[in-house]
Amino acid sequence: MGQAGAGVPEVDLAYHGRAELTPGRLGVRLTPENHGPSDVSEATVRLRYSVPLTTGQRLPDACLRADQQVVLCRTGALRAGSRGKEIPVEVKLRGRPSEATVRIDTHWNGNATDHNPTNDHHTVLVLQTGDAYSF
Repeated sequence: MGQAGAGVPEVDLAYHGRAELTPGRLGVRLTPENHGPSDVSEATVRLRYSVPLTTGQRLPDACLRADQQVVLCRTGALRAGSRGKEIPVEVKLRGRPSEATVRIDTHWNGNATDHNPTNDHHTVLVLQTGDAYSF
């Protein structure tokens, strides 16, 4: 099959972190990684929530709300073989669910090829137990 195309960089993005549900809030702290072989100047991670978010909440500067259940966050530049800065995202949920799911994946990777997309897709069921759930 050959290369993805002349000049098309290849990256292997991954996200690791934890999620915790407290009454009416879901906090996610994630760290992006690029296993390479190419650097990426910017990527966007998507967090999709099973419960709608409340309106009028403040998100980190690197993040924006895409719709009532989706937040997008910039990772910043990721050199090959490196980790980026931790991205803390705490959102207020409508109601006070005893459980919620957050799906984490790459929304945009700088138009690079990623031959291992499985390590940048996570589905985390978070129960309101006071425990942090790792991914």
